[in-house]
Amino acid sequence: MGTHPRGDAIIRDNRIPQKTLGQWIADNPACLGVKVKEAFQGHLPFLFKVLSVSTALSIQAHPNKELAAKLHAQFPEHYPDANHKPEMAIALTPFEGLCGFRPVEEIVSFLQSVPELRALIGEVAAEQLERSGSDDPRGVSAALRVCFTRLMKSEKKFFVDQLNMLVKRISQEVAEGKDTSGSNGDLLLRLHSQYPGDIGCFTIYFLNLVRLEPGEAMFLGANEPHAYLNGDCVECMACSDNTVRAGLTPKFIDVLTLCEMLNYTPAPSSSKIFPAAQSQLDPSIYLYDPPVPDFAIMRIEIPSSIKLYLVSAVDSASILLVIQGTAVGTSTAQPPMTLRRGSVLFISANESISLHLSSPDGMLLFRACCLL
Repeated sequence: MGTHPRGDAIIRDNRIPQKTLGQWIADNPACLGVKVKEAFQGHLPFLFKVLSVSTALSIQAHPNKELAAKLHAQFPEHYPDANHKPEMAIALTPFEGLCGFRPVEEIVSFLQSVPELRALIGEVAAEQLERSGSDDPRGVSAALRVCFTRLMKSEKKFFVDQLNMLVKRISQEVAEGKDTSGSNGDLLLRLHSQYPGDIGCFTIYFLNLVRLEPGEAMFLGANEPHAYLNGDCVECMACSDNTVRAGLTPKFIDVLTLCEMLNYTPAPSSSKIFPAAQSQLDPSIYLYDPPVPDFAIMRIEIPSSIKLYLVSAVDSASILLVIQGTAVGTSTAQPPMTLRRGSVLFISANESISLHLSSPDGMLLFRACCLL
């Protein structure tokens, strides 16, 4: 839902002559709001998605603006625009993802309990990470970079052999009823069943496993390694399709770029959960406002006791998505619209919509916008 050239949203309203949202905004640029129009040269600055993840999505990171421009100039077939792509995922169901590097002591623990991992990284690099002290963050990051790069650049036959040995060993331990949590066994077997022989299976020993409950979010800034593993979420991001991938994917892989660009700062998994702030003006609204100008997201939970709700005007174009509940929406500019699960509305800057709720259990909406 947005205007990226690779997926310009289709307008379903047959009274509108334009076929796509990008065409309509180009003809009506004032709809963006004065600040957004100026800051983003007349373009909608965000993309809004719903993802339903049953098979893990690739190990990846997104470049910052400087690197995005460079990659786009060099390899436009793989990096289709010159923009950065910070993104946020908000869970609709229990949701699992890998995000950011684990605390070093957790990685060291795996290096000591998973000999196949240690073999891939090599004794010198493993010992360097084990010796790196917490009082020297730059030393820790440097050692982490060496270890992860050694892993990702492993020779194919060597890592496939090690992976097969690891999967065989853990499968035997599971069959014998042993605890395999020291080898992250459950997740390894799951990923290997989805992507047999893929180097990405080993990244579970480096990256945090983050579990979100519905309504919880994670924010992924530039150069943050991540992979979505399972669950449903809404996702908002800058208007870009630039993804540097390194595993768990049949798509183009760019290991060299990924290993060079990553943020090698370890942090606990709890720090990866991004908080929402409940609005003081409207207790139905929870705002996720990440540290980038391109987008913000509102989760709007309208209780069943409210039968008339005003989606307030903001000084930005926004996209409204109905996750549950039904209502008739009215605005000054349009005749009444029936809204239900899956309905998507584009709302111009400074426009409001009245919702006349007809569902007995309230509504859940998400609204993407740009709050400059």
